[in-house]
Amino acid sequence: MLQSIRATLRARGMTYRQLAAALGVSEPTVKRDLSRGDFSLSRLDAICAALEVSLVDLLQAPPAKDQLTQLSEAQERALVRNPQLLLITYLLVNDWKWSEITATFDFDDNTLTSALLKLDTLRIVNFRPPRRIGKLAARNFAWRKDGPVHEFFLARVAPEFLRARFDGPLDELRLIGGMLSAASRGHIKAAIERVAQEFEDLAHRDARLPLADKDGCTALFAFRQWEFSEFTRLRRK
Repeated sequence: MLQSIRATLRARGMTYRQLAAALGVSEPTVKRDLSRGDFSLSRLDAICAALEVSLVDLLQAPPAKDQLTQLSEAQERALVRNPQLLLITYLLVNDWKWSEITATFDFDDNTLTSALLKLDTLRIVNFRPPRRIGKLAARNFAWRKDGPVHEFFLARVAPEFLRARFDGPLDELRLIGGMLSAASRGHIKAAIERVAQEFEDLAHRDARLPLADKDGCTALFAFRQWEFSEFTRLRRK
């Protein structure tokens, strides 16, 4: 339980001081509680409320040391070769239940069992038939830079994503260009990291909602020092 609380704090980017402020106690009190584990049930409820998780979330969370923050190249290559495995991995890290997967996608129980056994062999999940599934990967695990999934994303996912109209009431697509100093670029990079963390926090919170109350969403944050090639060709040699 204590390990799960500390892991959730790290995932939220929340410090002991911030948790203490949310609980209305001192920082040393929080540190003592999370080292000894001798706090009351009411304090545990308050911690869950501050972290926006349920007691069940903490009990079911695997120890932080067992969570994959990045897949190996072999694991990624196996997922790219089999879109079915890639989809099921995406669904599981987003807390889909067995019944939700089989009701929404064209997988019967045998097909899903077979796929989960393959993911268990790859050590992406811990599957114990008939339906016990333990996640070994964190929800926000990172793909390898220039790895198989990154290449798949650039070739297949990003072009399809960017060709969309982005005309929904809550859709947004902007391309902004300008001249920025190194300090300003650092500021923008930090802002993107904060938005990405907020996305993770909201996804974790909404995981408890019924499937009918949420939709699959994707955000692409891209920012780098760059000039359009047609402009570069016009530069004075």
